Amino acid sequence: MKPAALCGWLCFGLLLGWAPLSAAEDIDQDQALALTERGVILPLQSLIDDALGRYPGRFLEAELEYDDGRYVYELEIVTHDRRVLELEYDAVTGALLDVDEDD
Repeated sequence: MKPAALCGWLCFGLLLGWAPLSAAEDIDQDQALALTERGVILPLQSLIDDALGRYPGRFLEAELEYDDGRYVYELEIVTHDRRVLELEYDAVTGALLDVDEDD
């Protein structure tokens, strides 16, 4: 498809309300605190406790994102056997969505 035609389709799609694919929106610390205080999302500590209960080790870091219409916590832990795991949780329900091992 020629660049002009591609631009035409993209512009047409935007007019119809189609959003281009984009990365998840990072939620900063102040926004996360406000969401927690309003009861929109679970406190981070409850999910850290769950992650370490499932995979004993040490908590490394966490991020909160708004992705595909929901808030998602991404937690990174290192297990006692030195595996680094990234766990994704639904920040509203606390459901564990995915576990990936970092290389």
